[in-house]
Amino acid sequence: MKAFSNLLLLLCVYSLSAQTDIEKTMETVNQSKIEGHIYFLADDLLKGRATGTPELKITASYLANTLRGYGVKPNPKTNDYYQDVKLKRVLPPSEVSVQINDMKIEDYALIFPSPVQLEGDALFLNYGLLDDYTGKDVKDKVIIVKAGGPDAQDARTAYGLRMEKQKMAKEKGVSAIIELLDTNENTWNFMSHNFNEAKLMVAENENGEDDKSYDQQVAHLWALDTGGALTTKWEPSTALTAKIKLSEKNEEAVISQNVIGIVEGTDPKLKDEYIIYSAHYDHVGIGTPDETGDTIYNGSRDNAVGTTTVLSMAENLAKYPTKRSALFILFTGEEAGLLGSEYYVENPVLPLNQMVYCFNSDNGGYNDTSLATIIGLTRTTAEKNIASAATTFGLKAIEDPAKEQGLFDRSDNVNFAKKGIPSPTFSLGFSSFDGDVTKYYHRPGDEADTLDYDYLLKFFRAYVLSGRQIGNDLSTPTWVVGDKYEAAGNALYQKVPEVPMKN
Repeated sequence: MKAFSNLLLLLCVYSLSAQTDIEKTMETVNQSKIEGHIYFLADDLLKGRATGTPELKITASYLANTLRGYGVKPNPKTNDYYQDVKLKRVLPPSEVSVQINDMKIEDYALIFPSPVQLEGDALFLNYGLLDDYTGKDVKDKVIIVKAGGPDAQDARTAYGLRMEKQKMAKEKGVSAIIELLDTNENTWNFMSHNFNEAKLMVAENENGEDDKSYDQQVAHLWALDTGGALTTKWEPSTALTAKIKLSEKNEEAVISQNVIGIVEGTDPKLKDEYIIYSAHYDHVGIGTPDETGDTIYNGSRDNAVGTTTVLSMAENLAKYPTKRSALFILFTGEEAGLLGSEYYVENPVLPLNQMVYCFNSDNGGYNDTSLATIIGLTRTTAEKNIASAATTFGLKAIEDPAKEQGLFDRSDNVNFAKKGIPSPTFSLGFSSFDGDVTKYYHRPGDEADTLDYDYLLKFFRAYVLSGRQIGNDLSTPTWVVGDKYEAAGNALYQKVPEVPMKN
């Protein structure tokens, strides 16, 4: 009888070990669990999960206890599931006055509201880029510049160039920047509201060192230039004067949390390599009402869905670990400027050079339920793992179809990419950034009951199987040769760069 019992035990062990990654994925990922997580995270009671609110702390507790319930190990630095992220809320100046010659600027957006009070010469300086300074005396002067650059003048381009223009202005001793932006009413209302309200930013690192970079910026604002009227008026002028006053800013401390857990890998060697599974769990809170009067921006797509992919991965790996270890990170503050991931990469709980991949999940929405859209799919050698996993569950994995949106650089993955870690973002299927993507993106209508859960079941299973295949692949994933971040990866992992073979 004992021999028979031992035989049964061996058969059970063999049966479990013989389960395929597909079977293990299907066992733990089911529709009822998906719905349970998303309906909680997008509930009105959480008031849109804005960073720095009590409701986001409740969300963090839910996530931490979910990981605990799965058997995921806690943050090794704190022995709980949290990493405190020290932020500061910078309140806008109470007094703003901007005048060029005899014209007062009423429509402005405070890009960097550094305190300043001055009255003196101003100079129109084209776009305010490096070549525009040639032969110009700008020290202690206000510069007036056109938004963006020679190739594009839209708000997104202007935002992307703001730090380059700051760098030039600081080096040349400029006292303030006024940037003229010609855009439509909806875009302007969004930008002015976004920049003129209180801002959250990282306050200090884990060593207690303050981040003073924001305070050291040149005062910089955008002015609405409808139809280019201000540019037409001021660009040819050789006699410009400016009178500007931005009063002191007020600050208050805010503590938020990244939620962190670990599952150790099974391979004696590969367990020293970690796959990061990440998503942000914050959203934008309460805002302008929609046509129904709803003011709560629930964020079911952005990013209750992404958060649930990570929870699904954690449950699966806690039960069936892969050869590589797993680090789960749920970020705060993404909507406030990628703050949680910015803080994490400067204060990692494990060495960054052990993190061989960051499999992020973030979403705006979807308009094609036959797809999984992976931002950066073709930029890493794990493309084959992801594509085959999507196919297994009836989806087609595609690369970002809307490169003009700059999505790779707009989610938490980019902070890891900058450090050299291969970091795509797994997103709901869209073939263009319009339709049902923009319909729900940062809107009160992004409710849990508007989602297609039959599609989501395929989507979550594709993510989990992708992760399992990357975690078990004997080849370590890397950037493809020639990628923008390949050099950073070579430095992080101390690799000798590959030299392309000549034909």
